[in-house]
Amino acid sequence: MRNHLQPRVKNKHKKWTGLDLFTFVVLTLVVIAVLIPFWNAIVISFTTNSAYVDQPFSFWPKEFTWANYILLLENAGGLLIGYKNTIIISVIGTVAGMLVMVMAAYVFSREFPGKRFFFLATIFTMYFGGGLIPTYLNLKSLDLLNTHAGVILLTLCSVYHIIIMKNGFESTPKDLQEAAMIDGATDMTIFWKVMLPLQKPLIATFSLFTFVDLWNDWYWPMLILTDNKKVVLQLYLRTIINSVNSMLEGISVSEDAAALDAFGAGMQMAALLVVILPVMCVYPFLQKYFVKGIMVGSVKM
Repeated sequence: MRNHLQPRVKNKHKKWTGLDLFTFVVLTLVVIAVLIPFWNAIVISFTTNSAYVDQPFSFWPKEFTWANYILLLENAGGLLIGYKNTIIISVIGTVAGMLVMVMAAYVFSREFPGKRFFFLATIFTMYFGGGLIPTYLNLKSLDLLNTHAGVILLTLCSVYHIIIMKNGFESTPKDLQEAAMIDGATDMTIFWKVMLPLQKPLIATFSLFTFVDLWNDWYWPMLILTDNKKVVLQLYLRTIINSVNSMLEGISVSEDAAALDAFGAGMQMAALLVVILPVMCVYPFLQKYFVKGIMVGSVKM
């Protein structure tokens, strides 16, 4: 009798339409177009010079070797310095940037005199920047050249992130805020105890976006940082790509490794994989927040 009263579950599978099939084919081709060059880079980094000359593209190393990575690690002084400086800039910049952007988004989600003016002034900076030379002169006048603080300040705030998080705060039910105010909560208490926990998907999403932007940044570090002890990882990778052949000539390694195994393209691909490995390890753990985080803040524009 009990089983008879239970609702029947339909097991009918959704039929694919022509549009679904077309979308699946296109997305599959896009995935393949992205994965093949990436996999080929991995293969090249584990391939000997002679095998690469004989067959530049392959799905598996014809002659497997660790020579490119060994050569890279034997001269890892610049690599370790780059890692240390990049981690410092990325971690501090992400924490400080998210603190500024979250508070700015919360302020713009509230009502206060002059809100429209300040919000439009903030959006204005998305389309018109201060320019390269004025920005550089400002950093020089503030004594921020050749400092990590200068790099962090230039990438501290993203107006796009502020707009999306502002919409996320505005989508929070007002009943929760009113109930907290009735209980005697101040604006700061409402922000930390009510509003902020509801925005975890957005905060996690934009924290990763900010971290990746700082990790991959090379333009402003190239202009600001002149001390080799403060160089970031991307500049070290750029140095390898631009001068790998001369670098191989000046490195003291065994003759067979230099002549047969290690080579320019292999060193470049090995350095590239070493640089992006940390981000690749972190990315999958926060991927679940992406769709949810963007959807939370993009409903109300």
